[in-house]
Amino acid sequence: MLATDATGMFSWEAPLRMGFFLIIFGIVAGAERRWPRRPQKTGRARRWGRNLAIVAGDTALLRLIFPLLPVGFAILCGQRGWGILNLFGVPYPVALLTGFLFLDLTIYGQHVLFHVLPLFWRMHRMHHSDLDIDVTTGFRFHPLEICCSMLIKLAAVGISGAPAIAVLLFEIALNATSMFNHGNIFLPLKLDHVLRLLTVTPDMHRVHHSAIVKETNSNYGFNLPWWDRIFGTYRPQPAAGHLGMTIGLSQYPEDESVTLSRMLAMPFVEPRR
Repeated sequence: MLATDATGMFSWEAPLRMGFFLIIFGIVAGAERRWPRRPQKTGRARRWGRNLAIVAGDTALLRLIFPLLPVGFAILCGQRGWGILNLFGVPYPVALLTGFLFLDLTIYGQHVLFHVLPLFWRMHRMHHSDLDIDVTTGFRFHPLEICCSMLIKLAAVGISGAPAIAVLLFEIALNATSMFNHGNIFLPLKLDHVLRLLTVTPDMHRVHHSAIVKETNSNYGFNLPWWDRIFGTYRPQPAAGHLGMTIGLSQYPEDESVTLSRMLAMPFVEPRR
């Protein structure tokens, strides 16, 4: 019942997502310069060069490896009647909301998994090795992790039968909120308190990038903040405060330990002691 011929409608998916990416990136980057939350430890030019190179490579790799990305697969599932929401003929508005929530919960679970399982942590630690946290950290993910994440998202779309519009909205929201919550932006405490009831704020997610392990293993949400509270992984503030906390991993304490080549080698090479 949810199947629709949406192929033509989503021919503009790539330019739409790129447009949102550039707009949100520009807004967050501008806010970081105007209202920074923390002083930067490392040079911005080198960090941005590495992180932007990573996201460009990740995007090209996904386009090369995967014949269908989540929105295209959702269109196919709708046409073939695959997935729980399609099989049970769930009303379209309910399917939109349910599909979006299921995808967000899946990404939360994936994030926990990448911290708990050593094999996945080897890939994910590249993200945490950033010595500062800003808008570019939001897309600093190892190519192997990006491919694993894509497989998980495709499986979630296939299992749920989420409508293509729900998948598109989720992809845009995930990309936008990842840049926002990694932003080095100062928000008034009262505003932060209200916003983190609805979405993951920079102060909330920054705790997750602490070098203290028990803080690293908290606040896994990217988009919706509720899963951390439901599953007991929520930590409101870092112990040392946002100005006093150390960002990154103790195994990679210096800029020389996170060059582009060493970042890409992290899943295969143990950090130097």
